[in-house]
Amino acid sequence: MFDVILKSFDLIAHDYHIEKFGEGLINRTWKITGFKNDNEFILQQINKNVFKTPEHIAQNTNKIDNYLSKRYPDYLFVASLPTVTGDYMVKYTDNEYYRLFPFIKNSITLNTVQTRDEAFEAARQFAKFTNLLAGFNVSNLQYTLSGFHDLSGRFETFKRVVKNAGAERLTEARDTIDQAFGHRDIADVHQSIMHDQLIPLRVVHHDTKISNILFDTDHKGLCVIDLDTVMPGYYISDVGDMMRTYLSPANEEEQDFSLIEVREDFFAAIVEGYLSEMNSNLTEGERELFVYSGKFMIYMQAIRFLTDYLNNDIYYGSSYPGHNLVRARNQFTLLEKYIASEDKFMQMVSATQSQPK
Repeated sequence: MFDVILKSFDLIAHDYHIEKFGEGLINRTWKITGFKNDNEFILQQINKNVFKTPEHIAQNTNKIDNYLSKRYPDYLFVASLPTVTGDYMVKYTDNEYYRLFPFIKNSITLNTVQTRDEAFEAARQFAKFTNLLAGFNVSNLQYTLSGFHDLSGRFETFKRVVKNAGAERLTEARDTIDQAFGHRDIADVHQSIMHDQLIPLRVVHHDTKISNILFDTDHKGLCVIDLDTVMPGYYISDVGDMMRTYLSPANEEEQDFSLIEVREDFFAAIVEGYLSEMNSNLTEGERELFVYSGKFMIYMQAIRFLTDYLNNDIYYGSSYPGHNLVRARNQFTLLEKYIASEDKFMQMVSATQSQPK
């Protein structure tokens, strides 16, 4: 396999050490290191079960690369490398697509957010990416995952699944189902955002976990990576996903809910980092939704886990009985703690927005 794929990039497989790389759950990734030189690359297989049209990813990335290279040539954008035929993806079988990236030397990735400074740097990099693309015509991009952050659609799916779920799972999840319906106002706000076009569509990343930022060895942010989900969207997706994944030291797999907390200083770091790049570019409507973005993303992930549990774990799978129900309850616990700090968060955002850039 590697012989054929690497040959498409004018590389000879036996000249390189090939090892699995990273902990991604969707795509398979390898690091390619030269035996005779210091050339290093990242080879990645796109998961066609998730991304039904891999060509759209390549098209989006190339358009953004062309835009940034012309207007912001000093910005580090890790674009995929062309094959010998000028393509940006190798189709190995009908279901296997591969692309090659340069490996950025002296860079590191993080799997968890340990410090306030890391949260600040990540937020700044995701904001910088969106800010630099403010003048890009977002309608030129394809949707690589249809309905990915459509909370309104996710809520309708949840209601439909509740009606058809088995009695045993409905009984087991009754309190969590009630909790989901109790927060339906979060979905109502999202419906208004889309229906009334309250805020503009932008080029956003849609997957702002900390591992999608490259850092230097001093833990200063370099750039965003993993661009498969870059497509038109609302900025609340990026801000909300950072809040969902950075604020608590316990992640969505934690079964001891007493360990779930909202670190207010990390929230402040996200606000400061994001607004350091995007403050002057946000509309008034976007500013008003900054704190909402955390509720939006945490709630959406909670009902996605709950929906999957009621639907017999067909999407996320399950490592033990009730796994997705535990995940859902975990996220609802995070949501409740986030809401409890909402007034403080509003004050933090207001104070930061009023500061000169």
